[in-house]
Amino acid sequence: MLRSTGCSAALAFCVILGGCAEPRSANVYRAGETMQEQTVRLGIVETIREVTVDRGQTGVGTAAGAVVGGVAGSAVGEGRGSVLSAVIGAVAGGVAGQAIENRVSKVPGYEITVRLDSGELRAVVQEAAGESFHPGERVRLLSQGGTTRVTH
Repeated sequence: MLRSTGCSAALAFCVILGGCAEPRSANVYRAGETMQEQTVRLGIVETIREVTVDRGQTGVGTAAGAVVGGVAGSAVGEGRGSVLSAVIGAVAGGVAGQAIENRVSKVPGYEITVRLDSGELRAVVQEAAGESFHPGERVRLLSQGGTTRVTH
């Protein structure tokens, strides 16, 4: 009974951590980005290109997979067999967790090229979540601390 409870707890831990991925669309601001002035430039969308945004890996998938695999593996066998099963389970779980995190860390995005009212061209890459853009639309480029986002 204790082993199945531990496995269930580890699985719940992985599900909770998996839900922590924060979308980084033009509509999402971190708390530290609020209450700060931004430079606003206006322009017209020239082109939109679909891209993939790789958020990178945090190692959480590997660690969580290793915990789940280790707990599940420890339920197999007794004595040294249980220890060996736990080690094998942890390694296999870590590899699987890393693969899952790698897959979910890639999200759709857009490379949006905007012709500013000044005539300059600017390209901004951002996640596709939130707003959609079309060539010929009037948009705003909001810039703050080296970060620029495109909004309507």
